[in-house]
Amino acid sequence: MGTLGLASLLHEQAMLAGEPGVPADAGSPQVNGNALAIREPHFAPKAKRIIHLFMNGGPSQVDTFDPKPMLQKHHGKRPPGADLKTERGTGGLLQSPFKFHQCGESGLPVSEIYPEVGKCIDDICVIRSMHTDVPNHEPSLFMMNSGITQPTRPSMGSWLCYGLGSENQNLPGFVVLCPGKPVVGPQLWSNSFLPGVYQGCHINNSNMDPTRVIPHINNHHLDSETQRQQLELMTQLNQKHLAERTSDNQLEARIASMEMAFRMQTEAQEAFDLNRESKLTREHYGESQFGNACLVARRLVERGVRMVQVFYGGGQPWDDHGNIENGHRTKGLASDKSIAALLRDLKSRGLLEDTLVLWGGEFGRTPVSEGGTGRDHNNHGFSVWLAGGGVKGGMSYGATDEFGFAAQENKVHVHDLHATLLHLMGLNHEKLTYRYSGRDFRLTDVHGRIVKDIIA
Repeated sequence: MGTLGLASLLHEQAMLAGEPGVPADAGSPQVNGNALAIREPHFAPKAKRIIHLFMNGGPSQVDTFDPKPMLQKHHGKRPPGADLKTERGTGGLLQSPFKFHQCGESGLPVSEIYPEVGKCIDDICVIRSMHTDVPNHEPSLFMMNSGITQPTRPSMGSWLCYGLGSENQNLPGFVVLCPGKPVVGPQLWSNSFLPGVYQGCHINNSNMDPTRVIPHINNHHLDSETQRQQLELMTQLNQKHLAERTSDNQLEARIASMEMAFRMQTEAQEAFDLNRESKLTREHYGESQFGNACLVARRLVERGVRMVQVFYGGGQPWDDHGNIENGHRTKGLASDKSIAALLRDLKSRGLLEDTLVLWGGEFGRTPVSEGGTGRDHNNHGFSVWLAGGGVKGGMSYGATDEFGFAAQENKVHVHDLHATLLHLMGLNHEKLTYRYSGRDFRLTDVHGRIVKDIIA
């Protein structure tokens, strides 16, 4: 048995690791020694990069993009479907306090809390039949970000960088913009068992001063040439140390991170310097934390960053258990202008056609009330939307039941969403694998189907 195990191990270590999907216990895929170098996708992609606008906390589908007239007709009643398991006790049906308007040439209905996004609806595909496994924040956050309810797997951004590399070697391939931290924290953008070079780089966008947004990036004591000499010496010592041992992903990641930090001193500060944008552009996005983050996201993807995730805020801001009207109206209108500006800006620059924009939370909310004016978590049915990146615009896909409790028509699980996103990026979700602890892992685990009907 020991001989068989050794033979298997030696075979794996001998395999070339130049393509995404090659089992890689012995290290990350490398092109000329660079783990972030661009790698060929499995097939021709429709999108090259992703911006994920993450409304953490769980926005209500029946108050944003999935109107339900039956809620108004049966307001206050408790139908049998209301007995679906959620996190807390709930009462009768709660009609939406918001009016919906048919928008664009497609006529898709959009809530009044998203008037500017409504004007962009012909570029948007609304998936109304999303569902996930658990009605609690932590496991649902993990599911949406890493394809499992436990904090044990790499995030989607890490998988993308592992499979495709990055188009800019002077910036991280995966950047997370979040003022503070969400409920779970850094595990949502973790590389987990993938090499450390693929971990998301968290930027606290509460202060967008380019000299402070990345702490300690500037060396105030040594000039650039001296730093380069110092770094080269350190790299030689680390490489010698590495050569004397078996593959060490943590050491490899440390070597790569020091090199990246040196290169970031110039380009990173320029990318985060919003003063380089015109006054008119700043006004379009709005000078809020979320608006600044959306503008930075555009600046990062046009510089070759593979994935940018924009959290609406720290904690779980969309978690409106009480007073859905005030809570959702405030957050909807506060994010509306920035989201629409991002879509229009990408489109005007020719970037939207190969930049995939995803909007949504970790789950939705119940059509029945909690405490009379709020809504509980709802994992059985909710909405997300996609724009650009090879997706059909001006359409909705799937449906929830007449009250908005659960997905019924063309159901889309989070695994299916991930499989579709990877497909649009040119990656076969069943072949994007990494061998760890004796088995091949992937973002979609053993699940996932491509939602082909939404692909242009």
